[in-house]
Amino acid sequence: MARLLHNLLLLTVGLTLKIRVMGYWSLIYGYCALCTCVALLKLGWNIILRPSTTFQWTVRETPPACLNDTSLGTHCYVRIKESGLRFHYVAAGERGKPLMLFLHGFPEFWFSWRHQLREFKSEFRVVAVDMRGYGESDLPSSTESYRLDYLVTDIKDIVEYLGYNRCFLVGHDWGGIIAWLCAIHYPEMVTKLIVLNSPHPCVFTDYALHHPSQMLKSSYYFFFQLPYFPELMLSINDFKALKSLFTSRSTGISCKGRWLTTEDLEAYLHALSQPGALTGALNYFRNVFSVLPLSQSEVKSPVLLLWGERDAFLEQDMAEACRLYIRNHFRLNIISGASHWLQQDQPDIVNTLIWTFIKEGEGKKNYRNL
Repeated sequence: MARLLHNLLLLTVGLTLKIRVMGYWSLIYGYCALCTCVALLKLGWNIILRPSTTFQWTVRETPPACLNDTSLGTHCYVRIKESGLRFHYVAAGERGKPLMLFLHGFPEFWFSWRHQLREFKSEFRVVAVDMRGYGESDLPSSTESYRLDYLVTDIKDIVEYLGYNRCFLVGHDWGGIIAWLCAIHYPEMVTKLIVLNSPHPCVFTDYALHHPSQMLKSSYYFFFQLPYFPELMLSINDFKALKSLFTSRSTGISCKGRWLTTEDLEAYLHALSQPGALTGALNYFRNVFSVLPLSQSEVKSPVLLLWGERDAFLEQDMAEACRLYIRNHFRLNIISGASHWLQQDQPDIVNTLIWTFIKEGEGKKNYRNL
């Protein structure tokens, strides 16, 4: 009888798990279908309003001058032996000083850290990477090549190639997700973790499933699961959707004095208009559902989480919830009036908060007098 009950229990647990998995993927594919219908309506409306320009866009062949600004650092390349991929990065500051490594988000590239490269090069070896599939870094063609474990290993390999075994790791948006995962899987590598507008992956998963408002704000995650169509929607009308992300009142940079210049915006379009560039960026999203929830989640490094109050894509309540997964010092700063593009929107505030966090617990080691 006991054996029978045990077998029935195992069968019930297995069946419950299968039902949950089926429900999970049904939700994802159902929401994908809904987002596709909305996108098709938008495309149709664009064709009606702009029949001659909807399907016109320009590949920016020549990089704008701001991408060659020597005050930002030197353009370098590294080929990782294990993956065979070549990565582009911009570096400044003396070799041998502590490494501060910057990881950008979507749809960005190294240039999003320009204010921080200038700020921290006096006391650090600062490196802003073009992550796999972005900018001048190699762009693997298969979706499978953008699995989270590969993206995390990329960062570990880059740190080691640069001659370091530890770094101050700074990530924003998707770069924040990778930074969280680096701290989880390679705690010995992360001296301190600094994340901008990116919740711990477990917080995001749990919160989105229980808050329809966040699920709605994250609808692009589901739309981006489709092949080809998202690339088209981001390209029509000469990349109007990409421009709008950074410039519109609802999603763009809030601080008037920090709005992207025409040249800044062209820098982004130069990077994202290249053949295959949008596919590489979108492939990050196309792998995310297959690896969540995480099997490991604890963060042992000290963490600074900076959050723009006016983030149009992520709800602020997720920021405080990150504390549950951190087994070290945790500092959270909500920056009033700031958008999702925090390090570009409020660079002076962001830089000051990072300096303060870095100095905490450093004893007599003085990185900068504020």
